[in-house]
Amino acid sequence: MHQRKIQNTSVSLTELGFGASVIGNLYRVTPVDEATAAVDAAWEAGLRYFDTAPHYGLGLSERRLGAALRGRPRDEYVISSKVGRLLVPNEEPRGVDTEGFVVRDDLRRQWDFSRDGVLRSIEDTLERTGLDRLDIVYLHDPDDHWRQAAEQAMPTLAELRDQGVIGAIGAGMNQSAMLARFLRETPADVVMLAGRYTLLDQSALDDVLPAARELGKGVVAVGVFNSGLLSRDRPAEGMKYDYRDAPSALVERARAIAGVCEAHGTTLPAAAIAFPYTHPSIINVTLGMRNLEQVVRNVELHGQHVPDGLWDDLRAQGLIRSDVLTGHGGGRDARCH
Repeated sequence: MHQRKIQNTSVSLTELGFGASVIGNLYRVTPVDEATAAVDAAWEAGLRYFDTAPHYGLGLSERRLGAALRGRPRDEYVISSKVGRLLVPNEEPRGVDTEGFVVRDDLRRQWDFSRDGVLRSIEDTLERTGLDRLDIVYLHDPDDHWRQAAEQAMPTLAELRDQGVIGAIGAGMNQSAMLARFLRETPADVVMLAGRYTLLDQSALDDVLPAARELGKGVVAVGVFNSGLLSRDRPAEGMKYDYRDAPSALVERARAIAGVCEAHGTTLPAAAIAFPYTHPSIINVTLGMRNLEQVVRNVELHGQHVPDGLWDDLRAQGLIRSDVLTGHGGGRDARCH
């Protein structure tokens, strides 16, 4: 699978990445054999970028991902995790996690973007995964913690990067404005952008994408299905958008986009995966993959031909923003070998 490099670092990512949040029992239980089979299938398909975090299943995702990758040549894959939520003993457990993961709540999350918190979080992640190093470390959802994240956490990560302990550093968020600040005001190399450069939301064109292009920094796109609304050929009422039931107007817009996709001989989910590559700063799309079947489907969708003319038609019909970059050699045709 083609790879793209995070500029000014030694880290390169396969275009498609494996998001390990779901194997941390996001929303429902995933048996360990299914989780392992998903990682194995991703490896066989050529994926070499795997993303996890302590937040995902209170450490379960990190443990499962580390176990599934054990024995693989360490220099052949890139793994990222995150800091900002320490896992500490839960003094008042109620039996099950309250943040979307079907796991016991013997632990709880504690916000901490201090230097000590970052170092402790990385040490804990290495212990859970069984790895000797992390390739990328992101600050995880620092929305309400800008000052500590920018003044303590990011300099700590930069120090580790400069020592060669970490390959690249950045931040991951559901908003784009603060990610632009991280690129412009801190030593971040790459940001993980969730849901803000998709067929239904191009707000990242207002801030983080221009910053990345200007500064020569990378963007990893996640949440490209906007919580599900773009994940099926024909969107239906009751599907999710940004973790909530999708408004009818958005469902109708998604259906209209699906119709244009069909006219171009492709599908809505294939286009949703290909769309972020219309911007030259986006170097990877990472998708959550729970089992072998999801891996097979996502790899097949990623491999579908999506013609550049689709973006032109969507712009002309007002279904995507007029300033979406098209016809510049972006998208699939510009993918690096």
